[in-house]
Parts: sequence; C-alpha cells; structure tokens
Amino acid sequence: MSKGITTRAEDYSQWYNDLVLKGGLADYSAVRGCMVIKPYGFALWENMQAALDKMFKDTGHQNAYFPLFVPKSFLEKEEGHAEGFAKECAVVTHYRLKANPDKKGTLMVDPESKLDEELIIRPTSEAIIWNTYKDWIQSYRDLPLLINQWANVVRWEMRTRLFLRTAEFLWQEGHTAHATAEEATEEAKRMLEVYATFAEEFMALPVIRGIKSASERFAGAVDTYCIEALMQDGKALQSGTSHFLGQNFAKAFDVKFLTKENQQEYVWATSWGLSTRMIGALVMAHGDDQGLIMPPKLAPIQVVIVPIYKGEESKPVIDAKADEIIKELKAAGIRVKYDNNDNARPGWKFAEYELKGVPVRLALGLRDLENNVVELARRDTREKQPVSIAGLSGYIEKLLKEIQQQLFNNALKYREDHITPVNSWHEFVKTLNEKGGFVSAHWDGTSETEAEIKEKTKATIRCIPLNNAPEEGKCILSGKPSKERVLFALAY
Repeated sequence: MSKGITTRAEDYSQWYNDLVLKGGLADYSAVRGCMVIKPYGFALWENMQAALDKMFKDTGHQNAYFPLFVPKSFLEKEEGHAEGFAKECAVVTHYRLKANPDKKGTLMVDPESKLDEELIIRPTSEAIIWNTYKDWIQSYRDLPLLINQWANVVRWEMRTRLFLRTAEFLWQEGHTAHATAEEATEEAKRMLEVYATFAEEFMALPVIRGIKSASERFAGAVDTYCIEALMQDGKALQSGTSHFLGQNFAKAFDVKFLTKENQQEYVWATSWGLSTRMIGALVMAHGDDQGLIMPPKLAPIQVVIVPIYKGEESKPVIDAKADEIIKELKAAGIRVKYDNNDNARPGWKFAEYELKGVPVRLALGLRDLENNVVELARRDTREKQPVSIAGLSGYIEKLLKEIQQQLFNNALKYREDHITPVNSWHEFVKTLNEKGGFVSAHWDGTSETEAEIKEKTKATIRCIPLNNAPEEGKCILSGKPSKERVLFALAY
C-alpha cells in the first residue's frame, strides 16, 4: 500500500503529523485544540501508565483523585501560581442551559444560573489539593504525605499539535508534603530520577537531568528539576518536571503541622508531572520515513504474526501452528497479535505493521512449516531472516531486549553528536542555525541576558545540568563572568 508519509527531510513537522495520524495514535476532534486518542495510541499510554504507576508505588506513593474544578479564589491564593496560569485557564461561569425562545431547537445559557464564584477547569491541581491537605495534615505523624493522581487538565493553547501541545491532555501529577525542606528536595530529585529511568529504560530515550533557570521555573516553585530530550530535528523536548515548592502553597493555604517539639510549622511541598506529550517524544525520537518504531517495552503489540495462505486447504494447518506459537509467546509474557483477517493481502499487512512500528513481524506459510521456520522481520533495522520455530519464544525475548537497547543507543549517539560547546556569540548563532541540538555555552546568570538571547534567536535555556562541572568563562552575549555552562536549544 502507499503510506503517503512525508519524509523527515522534506517536512519534519508534516512527517510527525503523518506518523501520528496514519499510525493510528490519535485524530483531530471537533473541539478546537483537543485530540482524540485512538485505541492504539491509548494502549501505548496504558503501557506507559503501568510502568510509571509501579515506579510511583515502589517509592511509597498512593493514587487519589481530586476535583476537575478549582474555585477561582483558590487559584489566586499563591500569587506566582495565579500569574503563571491566568492566561491559560478555561472558566466556568454558569451551571445550566435552557431552550432558546428566539430560535427553536437551540440552547442558550440561562442567565439566572450564574455561579457565585467562577470555577477554573484545572490547569494543574496544586490549589485544590493544598486546600484539601489543610484538613489531612495535623501533625508530624501525618507526614510525609505522598499522593499521585492520574487525570486530565486543560491549558488553553492557541497553537496546538497532537500530543505535543493540546488544550486538554492526560497526565499524572504527584503532590507531596514533608516535614523539612531537605526531605522535600530529596523527594523532588527522587521523582526526577524516576522519570529519567522511565524515559531511558522504557522509552529508550536518553535524557539530560537538570534544573531550570529562574525564568523557566514552574509558576509557584522554588526550584524546577527537569529531564530534557533531543528529537531528530535537533529540537529539545521537556519530557518531565519535578518541582520543589518550598512552603509557598502551605502558607497560601495555611497547611501547618505540629512538630515533635510541639511547635506549629508550615509543611514543605513538591509536585511533579509527566504527560501524553511523551507519546510525541517517542514518535520523534525513534520514527523513520517508513513510520513509527515502538520500543518493545512499551509497544502495544510486540510481535505480529501474518499468515501466508495459498488456497483454503492450507489455512487450518497454518492457523493451528500459529496458535501453538501464540501460546508459547504469551506464556513468555510477549504481547502478540495474529492477523488472519482475510480482507487484506499479506503485503498490505506488512506495510501496515511497519507503519505502526511493531518491533517484530513473523510471516508463516506452508513452506515455512515444512522447514519448521518462520520469516522474522525486525522493524528497527528492517532486516529479515528465517528463524527456527523450536525455541522461538526464547529467541524473540532476547531480540526484543536487543531492539530496546539498540533504539536507546541510536538516540544516545544522535544526542551526543548534537551537544556542541561554543565560546562566542557567532558560534552560538551559527550552531543553532546550521546544526541544532543542545548548545553548551556560558551565561552570566541574569534573566535580562536570558531574555535577550531568546528574543534574538528563539533559543531558551533548557536546563543547567545537575552533573555540571564548574568552569570559568564569559557569557556568550554580555561577556560578563560565568562559572558554568548551560544548555540552550530551540524547543517544542
């Protein structure tokens, strides 16, 4: 079949859209800026959820759920938070519709149903959660409080792209309370490491662990930690954030606890989140001009079996052997699909599963059965080879691990090849325009210089790496002294 996929070289943005739409991950919706996540895309998200949820619970967190609506007065209580999200908020002002007397068959807002206080559809849940924590936390015995919720949020975006930036998206958000600043900081860093481990071990996506500059922090945070990844077009993607909130929200919502010394103190807080934009990251980090490439650990289908029939008499024989293989693969914990749909030819199916990025494809025909083999095709390298049916599950288990590691290695090599140290403004601009990727440069630490660099080039400070080595230098723009390099990039 003709896939109709734009190549990366031709138009990277259109290539991305083609993979998301034609690969069956998502579709546009009737609501501007919102998306429909299709079953294949949602299965991928469910696998991401399952991996992360286990990691959260292994680190002592519990899941809960909080309201979708946030009273406007709650959002106003933490000044930085309110200012940071004000322009992105969707606001509910009325609670009822009624028949329109001037136009039969239509509805209108009932003017008598105006709310006493507007409700914000959550852009994030700090405000509603910390108002709740006020009742949950009384003494040091109630701490630490480690809560996560899986939810949807709304941030009214004017320019949207499927998965990467939509008005509504799915995510998880952790919100924790602690007795000391040290405990809260440790928690924020611990969860950053959880995100980094998930990205690298499950998504095969190498990330840089870092801290945001003051102007790039989460609204209301004291410090924002992040993982930054590099996409194949040389642009960075913020892939997860973890925030040390200090006592800002505790003070805003009067959340105090009684210490062991019988003193009343405000608690210390963190929040952290990772969203469906990671599906976009997966597409852009691993996909090629033939379609998606799924890391085996997250692939909704790890192995697809396509039967090759020649006449109806061969079908029962092939089906029976396929059934044996499926049972063996499932017993090994491998997610397998048998596509015996008669509505499409094998060649069409091959192209379809290549487009969907299924890691391993098996073709099974009568001649294969006679030789006790299957034809195996790897999606990442597109190599084909005959493989013995005897011991097939063990072979595929090892192969899936190999593919997972190879995807990581490929992405890591690309990233390492695209981290470029520069020492002058000319080098900085030239690297951004001609090579892209992360540009490692000195910065004088002022928000004014940071803003000027962004205005001149659109590049932002993606992070100050946590493993940064001290290095004396001069800011690429101002020439003022600098004690370390930071990573700049154009970003999504």
